[in-house]
Amino acid sequence: MCAQLLRVEQALSDWVASNLPANSSLPVDLAVDLAPVLSQAMRYAVLDGGKRLRPLLVLAAAESVNFGHTASSEKASQAALRAACAVELIHAYSLVHDDMPCMDNDILRRGKPTVHVKFGEAQALLAGDALQALAFELLTPAPEVVDTAVQATLCRILALSAGCHGMAGGQAIDLASVGKLLAIDELHTMHRLKTGALLQASVMMGAACGTASPAAKLALQEYGAAIGLAFQVVDDVLDVTADTATLGKTAGKDADQDKPTFVSLLGLDASKAYADKLLQQALAALARTGLGNTRALQALAHMVVNRTT
Repeated sequence: MCAQLLRVEQALSDWVASNLPANSSLPVDLAVDLAPVLSQAMRYAVLDGGKRLRPLLVLAAAESVNFGHTASSEKASQAALRAACAVELIHAYSLVHDDMPCMDNDILRRGKPTVHVKFGEAQALLAGDALQALAFELLTPAPEVVDTAVQATLCRILALSAGCHGMAGGQAIDLASVGKLLAIDELHTMHRLKTGALLQASVMMGAACGTASPAAKLALQEYGAAIGLAFQVVDDVLDVTADTATLGKTAGKDADQDKPTFVSLLGLDASKAYADKLLQQALAALARTGLGNTRALQALAHMVVNRTT
C-alpha cells in the first residue's frame, strides 16, 4: 500500500499544475503575474496532506479485478492511476468550497489554514473550480492512453457521485439540516450522498479499470456503501473524542454548529458499535465478490473504522 501511496503522490504532484495558465492568450507579463496564484492555491489544496483513502480505494479495487490477468495492460494501469487522482481532485475541490464562509466557514484543514484563509475567497473558489475541471481532464486523455469506452464509464461514475445526486446533493441537505432533528434514515440519506457516494465511486471506478462479473461488481458496490457510511460514523465520533491538533481540523465543530450527527442521534458508544457493524458488512461483501485478491480492500476497510484522525 505504501508503494501505491507514493505512486499517487507523485502523480498528483506531476499533474496538478505548477505553471498556469499554459498556452495563455494573455499578455506574457500579465500571465506571469496571474499564473502562480491559481497554481499555488491548487497545489496547496491537494498536496502535503490527506489520507488519500479515495485514490487508494481506486487502485485496490483495480488490483482486485485485474488479479490473475497476466495480460492486464498498461492502459488499464494508466486508467486506474488517472481515476485515482481524479477522485482525489474532486475530494480536494469539495473541501476547498466546503470550508468557505458561505458554507462551513472553517479556518483549518489538514493541519494548516484553509485555502480561502491562505489565498482569499476568490482564489479559493477558482482553485476549486479548476481542480474539478482537471479531474475530468485526467480521465479523458488520448485514446491510445486509455480506451474511450473506459474514459466514458469513469467520467459517468465520477460525475454522478459528485453532483446533485451525490456529494453536492448531500451537502445541500447538510446545510438545510442545521438546527434540525433528523430521523436516523434521513441522516443515512444525507451521508450516503455527501460522504458515501464519492467513496463508493472510488471502488467502482477501480472496478471499471478491469474485468469483473456483475455479481462481483454488485458486491463491490455494497462494500463501497458500507465503508462510505462507516467513514462518516467514525468522523462523527472523532469530532467528539479527538482534539483539533490530532484531527488537523476544528474539533467539536458539528456540535457548535448544531448539526445532526450519528453521535447526537445514537450516542457515542452506539455509534462506535455501528461503525464496527458496518466494517463487518464491508468485509462480508468482499467475501462475496469471489475475487482472488481483496487484501488491500480489506486493509482499507479496517483503516476507515480504526483511524484516529
